Amino acid sequence: MLDVVVVGAGPNGLTAAVELARRGFSVAVFEARDTIGGGARTEELTLPGFWHDPCSAAHPLGINSPAFRAMPLERYGLEWLHADLPMAHPFTDGTAAVLARSVGETAASFGPRDAGPYRRLVEPFLPRWDTLVRDFMSLPLTALPRDPVTLARFGLAGLPPSTWLMRRFRDERAKTLLAGLVAHVMAPLGGFATGGIALVFALAAHARGWPVARGGSQSVSDALAAYLKDLGGTVHTDYEVKRLDDLPPARAYVFDTSPTALARIAGFGSHYANFRYGPGVFKIDYALDGPVPWTAPEAHRATTVQIGADSTEIGTALRAASREGRAPGKPFLITVQPSVVDPTRAPAGKHVFWAYGHVPSGWTGDLTDAVERQLERFAPGFRDLVLARATAGPPEIAARNANYIGGDIATGAVSGLQTLLRPKLSLFPYGTPHPAVFICSSATPPGPGVHGMSGHNAAKAVWRRLRRT
Repeated sequence: MLDVVVVGAGPNGLTAAVELARRGFSVAVFEARDTIGGGARTEELTLPGFWHDPCSAAHPLGINSPAFRAMPLERYGLEWLHADLPMAHPFTDGTAAVLARSVGETAASFGPRDAGPYRRLVEPFLPRWDTLVRDFMSLPLTALPRDPVTLARFGLAGLPPSTWLMRRFRDERAKTLLAGLVAHVMAPLGGFATGGIALVFALAAHARGWPVARGGSQSVSDALAAYLKDLGGTVHTDYEVKRLDDLPPARAYVFDTSPTALARIAGFGSHYANFRYGPGVFKIDYALDGPVPWTAPEAHRATTVQIGADSTEIGTALRAASREGRAPGKPFLITVQPSVVDPTRAPAGKHVFWAYGHVPSGWTGDLTDAVERQLERFAPGFRDLVLARATAGPPEIAARNANYIGGDIATGAVSGLQTLLRPKLSLFPYGTPHPAVFICSSATPPGPGVHGMSGHNAAKAVWRRLRRT
């Protein structure tokens, strides 16, 4: 009998498997698709030689993850690549605000009236960042806070809505960049704890940057799987699990799946009936004949570029997708241009480019024209460079990854109390009605992103139970 069976070979499932194998437990991972990766994959989606990330592409939380930093993943091929700027947010006048490694450079891009307030907001947390990130990514109850005072100060700034945080600033440049950071988790700007979401992304960039993985996001998953195999674990692909009886006997089962799938497989009925899924995304992967012709020079120096004219436009786009049930006419876009720093991603002189906007859950329309109109506002001539494009709306995204219900790449709405307490209002979110069954997907704290901490936290719950028994 195995000690642990993990279902799902995404970053969280693989991290949970590694953490348990490191502690001497026998572990096997079962993945429904024919390759591992979950939200961290790399594929030739458009033309031969153009390597795209179907989901996550840039990894500010990955490089800052306490779980990943405790593993020797660089020995297994993971290499983080950094552009001159972690992120840029261009405006229609040809200028840009930036999220730089330097707090000073970032503050200066906001203008003289907001430089001081930004410094006062972020600088107190940076000296304690490593402790702070471990504390808030390990909650709830998986570890005692190492620095409860700093965590409390962070909570005072981060638990209110991001609209409160923006009141510190007088001009639109800072407000727009922060609104874009909140939109990365598809949360309404006025939602609970959205100020903390913006702060986390900003502090992560200042602490260690906002890199891409050499060769693509698949490198993250491949490194985790290779490390697991060296620890004695096994990975089985093309193995769909429809019920618990499909799995070999084990002392514990850990699911890197949506709560909906877990309830169906384990027979939990309506246990997760109140779990809410968020809006979907419409994503386009481009093969380009050259670099994106951004008007703002700063955008050429960044791997991630946010697209939204101002905070009002961003807020309108988020409300349309999440509350009004319609696709926005001017979608807020998150774009990544990994070939700016990684020449292995495209043939010489060519580039790969990735962009998505938010749409209602399960939306079946085509947002391509709206996306490209937005891009042309900030990069005139963009369409002339397109060699090929691969589009994916919510149905296609859900078909690629069963965790993304209705195209929700966050595996659950990041709004209300569900921002922190997911998948249920519980102090033990990784447990389930069955004492030997656990959940470790992005539906659990600390939530979406390629960081493995949901898997890390769930693994703690598992090994505590196995030690007791």
